[in-house]
Amino acid sequence: MRILITGLHSYTGNAIRQHLSAWPEKYHTDTISLRGDSWRSESFSGFDTVIHTAGIAHDSTRSSLKDDYYRVNTELAFETAYKAMNDGVSQFVFMSSSIVYGKSAPIGQTRVITRDTPVSPESYYGDSKVKAEDMLAGLDGGDFRVCVLRCPMIYGRNCRGNYPVLSRIARTLPFFPNVKNTRSMLYVKNFAEFVRLVAENGERGIFWPQNGEYSCTAEVVRMIAESHGRKILMIPGCEFPLRVLAGVSGTVNKAFGSLAYGMSLSDYREDYRLYSLRESIADTES
Repeated sequence: MRILITGLHSYTGNAIRQHLSAWPEKYHTDTISLRGDSWRSESFSGFDTVIHTAGIAHDSTRSSLKDDYYRVNTELAFETAYKAMNDGVSQFVFMSSSIVYGKSAPIGQTRVITRDTPVSPESYYGDSKVKAEDMLAGLDGGDFRVCVLRCPMIYGRNCRGNYPVLSRIARTLPFFPNVKNTRSMLYVKNFAEFVRLVAENGERGIFWPQNGEYSCTAEVVRMIAESHGRKILMIPGCEFPLRVLAGVSGTVNKAFGSLAYGMSLSDYREDYRLYSLRESIADTES
C-alpha cells in the first residue's frame, strides 16, 4: 500500500510515518511539502491514500492570522484533495479537530459531544476546519473516499501545545489545583494506529478517535510527576477562584474546563488504543 503524507515537518505526519515503518513489507510512505508551488507539478498517481496533516494547528483569534487560517487550512486542503482525486488516489484523510465544536465548557460544567452535536466554531482555526470539511464533502463519492478525523488534543513526546506546559508544571511546582474536569485526549501512538486502520480499511466519513479513558487535568499532572519520581500536592478548594480568573483569561477554561466525546462515538471495529492514559504518559515522559 502506497501512502503519501503532506506536511514535511508535521508532528502528526512524522508520527504516522514512524508507526507505519514497523511494516516495511506492507506500507510504502512518502512525505511532501506543500510550501510554495512546486508540489503542484508532482504527480500523486500510484498512491492509494493521501494523509493530509499540513496546516496551521494553533488556535488564535488574532485577526492578523485570519487569512492564513483559510488559505492553509481550507483552500490548500481542498486543492490537495482535488489534485489527489484527479491523479487517481482512492482516499483522502483529512486532519480536522474537536475545535470545530467550539470552546470547552466553563469550570464546574461538563460538555459531552455526541454524533448529533452541531459544529459551532468560535475561532478562525475552528471555522477554517469546518469550511474545509464542507468543501471536501463535495469531492467524496464513487471511487474517491474522504475520511475526516476530528481529533481531540493529541499529545506525546516532543509535542507542542498544552501538554508540555503541564509537564513543566508537574516537574517543577510543589502543588497544583485539584479541580475535577473531563477531557478527551488522544495519545499520538494511538492516533497513528487509528490512521493506519482507516487507511487500511479505506474508510470514508467522519471519525472521532480518542483514548479509551477520559483525562482530568489534575490527574494528568499527578501522573506526570509520578513518572519522574515526584509527589505533587493537590490543593482542594480552588474551583471558585479559578472561575473568577476564567472571566479574565480564556486559558483557565482551556486547562480546567471540560470537553469530551461520548465514548461510544469513538468506538471502532478494530482496537487502536495501544496505550492506556497512564502508559502513554509514562512513555511520553520516559
